[in-house]
Amino acid sequence: MVTAKQVELVQDSFALVLPITAHAATGFYARLFALAPETRALFRQDMDEQGRKLFQTLAAVVDSLHQVDRILPVAHALAIRHVGYGVREDHYATVGTALVGTLRDALGHRFDPDTEAAWVAAYALLAEHMVAAARTAGHRAA
Repeated sequence: MVTAKQVELVQDSFALVLPITAHAATGFYARLFALAPETRALFRQDMDEQGRKLFQTLAAVVDSLHQVDRILPVAHALAIRHVGYGVREDHYATVGTALVGTLRDALGHRFDPDTEAAWVAAYALLAEHMVAAARTAGHRAA
């Protein structure tokens, strides 16, 4: 569960990242590919465009985090699409690590322990839901 205070911390910190989304996206993917080199093959399009899509998706999630019931169906559909792209269950943890590391680098001292915990909680909620959706999709496809 993500508390109201955690939602506020995520939203406030994300607002600080918005002006540098291109830089943050580049850092995120560099970190992701360093942590899990096999994920590089999952991205066949222009990485600048991919970075824009990543931050558009993050913005939608962050904006709606206070009404999580609105974003869970979207996360469910996204997870099912990602199964088709070759995303594995273990990739979700790696993406979370890369995201938190990217935010830490981008925000510096403003990414305090409470803000980090808020992001970890929010990501865990979405990732757990997405993993469950992917498992369901995998069972249907089998």
